[in-house]
Amino acid sequence: MSVRVERVYEAPDGGVRVLVDRLWPRGLKKEDAHLDRWAKEVAPSTELRHWFHGPDGEYQEFARRYRAELDAPQAQDELDDLRELAAKGDLVLLTAVKEPSHSHVSVLLERLEQPG
Repeated sequence: MSVRVERVYEAPDGGVRVLVDRLWPRGLKKEDAHLDRWAKEVAPSTELRHWFHGPDGEYQEFARRYRAELDAPQAQDELDDLRELAAKGDLVLLTAVKEPSHSHVSVLLERLEQPG
């Protein structure tokens, strides 16, 4: 399985490009994104995102709650699809976050590496 993370604002560098954010990235025109897919189902819910960016947001608790959201059937279906894409070639998870290692993307990568 070959999965890497890039910021959506970077120039395309091969692979199947999948946006894994719930909101469309600011300042980016859809035609400039060069996406193959937008996987909103694996992004944190609006409520969880608001909590994390609020005054009480703490990363470890965010990660725990996000893992629980990824257990939902719709998210599981999307995770299975992403695993299939990764098994066929390079999968590029795209995000607008500035620090992917301290966001939902690191949790998502962890979950993708687990068997379905």
